[in-house]
Amino acid sequence: MAIKKQYLKSKPICKVTFSIDAEDAKKVSLVGTFNNWKEEKPVLKKLKNGTFKGAINLDSGSSYEFKYIIDGAYINDEEADAYAWSDYAGAENSVLNL
Repeated sequence: MAIKKQYLKSKPICKVTFSIDAEDAKKVSLVGTFNNWKEEKPVLKKLKNGTFKGAINLDSGSSYEFKYIIDGAYINDEEADAYAWSDYAGAENSVLNL
């Protein structure tokens, strides 16, 4: 798992690239507070090496909670900036600080 942050100089935006090794997975989605936890479309595309990768633009100076959904299972990112407890889910969520 990896998270790469690229801050834009011209706007208060950070391009965040998410990647996760899931060679045997059929579908990996990214959900969180930035998309109301909706699996609207898979943000992550499968590469030939089995890694799923994708990028989204998020506002700088904010924090976001998120999880990956790998073939229906919710998974945290090991490289998250922090973790936050969710009473709704009864589990911790990954946190991204920008």
